Formats: sequence, C-alpha cells, structure tokens
Amino acid sequence: MRRGMPKGAHFKARKGTFLRLVRFVLEKHKIRIIIVILAMALSTLTNIGATSIIQQIVKETSAMIEIGSTDFTPIIKLIAAMSGLYLLSILLTYLHLRIMIDVGQESLLRLRETMFVHMTKLPIKYFDEHQHGDLMSVFTNDVNATRQMISQSLPQLAIATFTILGYLIAMFIFSYILSFFMIAVGILLIFTSKKVTSSTRVLYRQQQMALGKVNGYIEEMVEGQKVVKVFRYEQQAVKNFEKLNHDLFIQAEKAGKKIGVLVPFTINIGYLAYVVVAILGSYLISINHMTIPQLIVFLLFTRSFVGPFNRLSNQMDFIGLATAGADRIFRILEEEIETDQGQYELVDAEYKDDKLVKSETETGLLAWYNSETNHLVKLCGDVRFDNVSFGYRENVPVLKDVSLYAKPNQKIAFVGATGAGKTTIANLINRFYDIKEGEISFDGIDIKEIKKHDLRKVIAVVLQDTSLFTTTVMENIRYGNLNATDEDVYQAAKRANAHEFILKLPEGYNTVIAHDGENLSQGQRQLLSIARAAIADVPVLILDEATSSVDTHTEKLIQDGMDQLMKGKTVFVIAHRLSTIQNSNAIIVLENGEIIERGDHDELIDYRGKYYQLYTGLFEFE
Repeated sequence: MRRGMPKGAHFKARKGTFLRLVRFVLEKHKIRIIIVILAMALSTLTNIGATSIIQQIVKETSAMIEIGSTDFTPIIKLIAAMSGLYLLSILLTYLHLRIMIDVGQESLLRLRETMFVHMTKLPIKYFDEHQHGDLMSVFTNDVNATRQMISQSLPQLAIATFTILGYLIAMFIFSYILSFFMIAVGILLIFTSKKVTSSTRVLYRQQQMALGKVNGYIEEMVEGQKVVKVFRYEQQAVKNFEKLNHDLFIQAEKAGKKIGVLVPFTINIGYLAYVVVAILGSYLISINHMTIPQLIVFLLFTRSFVGPFNRLSNQMDFIGLATAGADRIFRILEEEIETDQGQYELVDAEYKDDKLVKSETETGLLAWYNSETNHLVKLCGDVRFDNVSFGYRENVPVLKDVSLYAKPNQKIAFVGATGAGKTTIANLINRFYDIKEGEISFDGIDIKEIKKHDLRKVIAVVLQDTSLFTTTVMENIRYGNLNATDEDVYQAAKRANAHEFILKLPEGYNTVIAHDGENLSQGQRQLLSIARAAIADVPVLILDEATSSVDTHTEKLIQDGMDQLMKGKTVFVIAHRLSTIQNSNAIIVLENGEIIERGDHDELIDYRGKYYQLYTGLFEFE
C-alpha cells in the first residue's frame, strides 16, 4: 500500500489500475472487443430466450394432459427451438472466448515489449536501487497474472454483467415483486464482494512484492553458487530462503483466507435466494399473481442470475493477483526515463576551404554538431573536469571539487580505496548520472549539451566484471560495433590478444557463450571485453579495474592488448595493480572523493606521499 493512502482508498486505487489495464487492451483491440461484446450480449439473449421456452413447453405439456392429446409436434418444435438457441449460445461463447484468448496473448506480447523498451530508457540509477530478481518477477509473474486477467477474468466480468442485467430484465417480465427481491440479493453480493476485494488489494501487492524478493534471492544464489560453496554458506542460504519463502506464504495465506470467505458466502446466498423465491413464488401462485410455469422459469432465471456472482467470486483471487501485478507493472512504466536535453550530435564532417562543415556522406571525420546554432566542433576526445562535486544521495558527496584534464594519447590512472570515487568518475563521463556542481566538458562542450546516445558512441568501457551475452563469441565481440564485418571481428580479437584462445574453443568464433560466460576464465572474459572495445574504435577508453584477479601470463596478454587498444586515444584507467599504470601520463590518487596527489609515476615516487607508500608496500587500501 502506498504510504499515506487513507482508509477506504484501496478500492479507488484498484479501480484505477483496473481501468488503466482495460484502456491498454482497448488501445489496439477496439474492433475485436466490440465483436466480443456483441457476441456476449447475443449469447445472453439466446440463453434467456431458450430458458423462456421452458414456460411454453410446460404449458403445452399441461394442455396435452388435460385434453388427452398424443400430438407431440408442438413440444418437439419448442424443444428444437430451445436446442437451436442453446447451440447458438455455445457458438457465440466459443467465438468471444477465442477472441479474448488472442487479445490476451497479443496484449501480453505488447505489454512485455512496452516494459522492455521503457526499461532500456531508464537511468542507471534505477537499476542500482532495485533488485534485479524483483524486476524479473515483474516481467514473468506479474505479466502472466495480468494475462490471465485479460484472457479469463475480464471476459468473465463482462459475461457476468450482461447475464445479470439480461436476466434481471427478463425476471421483471415475469414478476416485479420477486425481481425486487433479487435486486436486493444482487446488491448484497456486490457490497460483500467490494468489501472483501478492497481489503485484499494491499495483501495481494505485498504478496507480489514478497514473490519478487524470493525470485531476487534465488537469482543471487544461482549466480553466486561458487561463493556459497567455497564459504560453506549453504545452511545459512537455506535459512534465508526459508524466511523469505515463509513471508511469501504468510502474505498468500492472508489474502487467500479473505477471498476464501467470499466464495462460500456467495454460493450459500444463492441457495438461500433460490429457496426464498420458491416460497414467495408459491404464495404468489396461491393468490393468482403467478402461474406454475412462470415460477419454474423464474427459478431457472434465479439460478442463472446468481451464477455469475459465484463465478466472479472464484475469479477474485486471479483479479486480486492480476491487479497487484498490473499495479507493479504500471509503477515501472511510470518511472521517469533518462532525460536528455543535449543539442550536440555526432555527424560526419569534412573541410571545405579550410573550414569544417557537415557532410551528408561518410567521411571518416566526425564532429559535434549543434543544429540550432550550426556550430561544429571536431571530435578529438579531450575530457575535462572542472570543480566537480557529486553524490548519489543528497548531502552524501562521493566526489568533492575534482578537477582533471585528459586528451588524446594520454593515459590517466586513478588509484584509491573502494568508495574513493574512481568508478563514479567513469559513470559521470558516460553521463549515467548528471552533476549539479562544476562542469564536465568533452572537446570543450559541456557534456550536458551533448546527446547521451551520441556521447556514448565515442566511449568504450572495459570492465573487470565483463557482461557477456548468450550468443556466439563473434556476436559478443560485434556488440561493440553492430556494423562490423567478420574480418573486423577477427582483427579486433587479434589486437586484443584474444584470437588464439578463441580458436581453441570448441566452435571457435561460433562457440555459444552461456550463463554470462561461466565456461570462460576471468582473463578470457576480459580479453573478449577488450576485443569488444577494440572493434568499437572510439577516441575515449575507460578501463575499469580490468587487470585484477588474473594470473601474470594473462595479465601480460591483457596489458599488451590494452597497449594496442590505447594508441592515439584518451584513456582512463582504474586499477589495483600499480604495475599496470606506471607508464601513465598522470596518476591521480583519490581519498574520500578528493584528489590528494597527482603526477606521473616518478613524480609521485619522489613526492613520497600515499602513492609512494602504496608502491613500496608501506600502506594498503582497506
């Protein structure tokens, strides 16, 4: 439940989510929904018509008995008409159910696509703050619950509405006195259903959240099985899972108990209404306000009138889960996407009369272009931080008044403890987060004025924890440049020193990498990451702790690959092994978000400060 939601607002919130889901379905399926509504209405009318014929059958039978006739022709005709109407009703029911199944599946397809597209536009901050397993639960469990509601519960609700209204009108034709009684029964059932379902909304949402936590924990344990086994964490992992699973059980049980009251109550009210109608009807017959055939038909109408309430009470569990799931889905869709007010984009350029101008053809020379001012700046890769302060949370600074400068053919290395701000600098260069204090410029342009998509075209990142996808080695490398040819991939792999180990894989470049590359060593994963950056061939490289956790031989392969990759580029390196950064043009030592030392290796050794202590082993970062 949203904090601050007043008591009694649950039904309104549920109704809002429900109506939003209906609008989502109608958006692409209006014509088919109209056909479904017409089919439902006709199906209800044919059922009422078929049931009404029973009155005529009873009358004809009574007349035959009175006069001793053996001519069954009128009765056979009536039975044939009734059977025809029931058959038509069955066909209409099949039609609208079939359409709604298709609508449900297509809506599910569109809903997942809408969610995925929206997810790709969300800022990195969102993924930093939300458990990945919980997001997966929304994509699977919540979406599937919503599908059941669209294809099953919504049709049941529509059928129930038509059936209740149709039979109510028919009942008034036979007896307005008994009809008013049935209206009272209907109001009682609606009121009870509303009270129960409005009180369970928060329970169902808590149930879906608990399910998301269970899924998130399972995902973490599956990904971390090696760590679990190495540190003998199995028993504690089981205890943690049992607690989360028990919390899910408690939430599901609470919701189930409340909904469980509704089903028997609805059924028993239906039976009671049937008995009361029979008693009242008998009295009306005794005072000549009703005939026996009319009472028989009215009793059948009563059962058909109450039946939809019974079916809806059985659907309330699905509706509750689906509404809670839809609520979580729409919450994701309501999340603000990554904003971008940049004016500069990356374009091909050329020199005409010693003046840089935009080119309509591919020239190999790129420039930043502002269409509003017609201003062009040649792409070089100059990056500058001027008095930058930043924090992920308000009043908790991670960087404090940081200034630095890097240009092509320069390698800038960052050294510091975990949390010192090294990775934050990489995040800011990519504009995963925007700063509020200071300025970061790229080729003299404030990066806030450069479109994020274009900015990221000229930056490649090599991470220690390389993300590999379930596809071939070839396609994983090509991820850095989707237009690259196979030959480009081979050359990039050779530059990264990855070619030899790739050829030794079972299918070479066509070997499928599964489970984020678990069948590869840490060093091999990093070599593929370097190859991916090599094929991107961009002017700015960010090497985030890329040479830790590997053996000496692999480190040399990686370092040689890095050296090839860094030629002519602006390079930022974050590393724990000081041996990899000794040839840097500048080494920046960070502590608590501040630059405490800067200079090349020799200068910092002569300075005999924190870097000197690290290099000589007199100090280690915690």
